[in-house]
Amino acid sequence: MYCKILAKVKPIFILLSVFVILSSCNDSDKVAKEIAAVPMDLKIARFDREFASSGEEGLPGLRKMYPYLFPAPDSVWIAKMNDSLQIELFQEVGNAFRSFEDEEEGLVQLFKHIKYYFPEYAVPKVITVTNDVDYNNRIILTDSLLFISLDNYLGPEHKYYGGFQRYIAHTLDRNFLVSDVASSFAKQVVPRPRERTFLARMIYFGKELYLKDVLMPNVDDRKKIGYSQEDLDWAFANEEPMWRNFIENEYLYSTDNKLNQRFLEPAPFSKFGLELDNESPGKLGRFVGWQIVRAFMENNDVAVKQLMTMPAEEIFKKSNYKPRN
Repeated sequence: MYCKILAKVKPIFILLSVFVILSSCNDSDKVAKEIAAVPMDLKIARFDREFASSGEEGLPGLRKMYPYLFPAPDSVWIAKMNDSLQIELFQEVGNAFRSFEDEEEGLVQLFKHIKYYFPEYAVPKVITVTNDVDYNNRIILTDSLLFISLDNYLGPEHKYYGGFQRYIAHTLDRNFLVSDVASSFAKQVVPRPRERTFLARMIYFGKELYLKDVLMPNVDDRKKIGYSQEDLDWAFANEEPMWRNFIENEYLYSTDNKLNQRFLEPAPFSKFGLELDNESPGKLGRFVGWQIVRAFMENNDVAVKQLMTMPAEEIFKKSNYKPRN
């Protein structure tokens, strides 16, 4: 009797599954069309190029156009124009970024997605600059302005980055430029966790990375988190033993700040205290938090904006997260 019932139910189940998949595809196509239709007049100013070619006589015009970039007296800027190292820097940036078309298209798509999910957001004016390779401030996003320091995107093998650790130099590539802008936006809309637990901090970064899933749906995961393909493959391949290590060592609800340095902050590798450490990429706590948030969103009907403010504990419990074996 059971087999006869199952025989009747199974085709119905298959049909329902197909219906769910088709409905999901239709919803995705609808959203994609709506995002494509979002009007976007992105204004981009190549200040780096204008400054490099202006000469002293052009300074008053630049000061008038970009008053927020000229707090110092003209003598400071004239000295910069005549400095041999600065001249070389402008030449290197100019050669690498003769065209900004690919980056412009990536930024347009990013801001269309932001506008769709956060309609109240005012899209900033984009200004390309140089900042003496200060990679910690490669992107500065304010209420109305987005500064992109192009000297931080010349490619990992560039001579300017020869003294940097490889995990840092790896990200100083134009392939990560739009992702870095998305990170700056995420920091504006994802509240810092109130709880001090390792779990809360993991899920905070997981929210940031999931937001990139939404805002950059056609971008590789490695660009979202700043990994090489080998780093990403390692993380997915070792997701289960990593999670087991966190559980066995009772890290989830620990408030030990050392866990930040070991698993959350950018680093050449993560620090499990095992022989495999040197094979691992850094930021694996962020990676795990990302997978938890992904699992939560797959299993719950929650809007993106609502996710941003949800407590980490609720996300974790409702995620039914199970790491890949």
